[in-house]
Amino acid sequence: MSQPTIDQPVANFTAVATSDTSVTLSELKGSNVVIYFYPKDSTPGCTTEGQDFRDMYSEFQAANTQIFGVSRDGMRAHENFKAKQSFPFELISDPDETLCKLFDVIKLKKLYGKEHLGIERSTFLIDADGVLRKEWRKVKVKEHVAEVLEAAKGL
Repeated sequence: MSQPTIDQPVANFTAVATSDTSVTLSELKGSNVVIYFYPKDSTPGCTTEGQDFRDMYSEFQAANTQIFGVSRDGMRAHENFKAKQSFPFELISDPDETLCKLFDVIKLKKLYGKEHLGIERSTFLIDADGVLRKEWRKVKVKEHVAEVLEAAKGL
């Protein structure tokens, strides 16, 4: 699968998600889709970002847009994170980095002077026909979700 580019269809994928569900992109046709990648469950920035998506969820629904959060955390951590934060959307577990590689979000990062490979906070907006319309990379959490919502409303 090749990395999607703006105005090109995103390759179909199926991934396991919370609530004993799986997400298949082709089955979401007819709805816009936001896929946001974040480094780790229950960390400050990731929690704030998820809460922002939660708090604007009804507005995304009104804009015919589904939301999915993705990290490499396992399903148990995801279920706990989702329940604790009352997220109304599903979280996708990607421990083998299949989706991370598809969207090219694994980057070399520095933490406390050590380099490691990790998820670069990124968001992708896919239209109702499965075409990538917008991407945000190196996301700063503040104001980000409102920006994604405006883009979704514009589709």
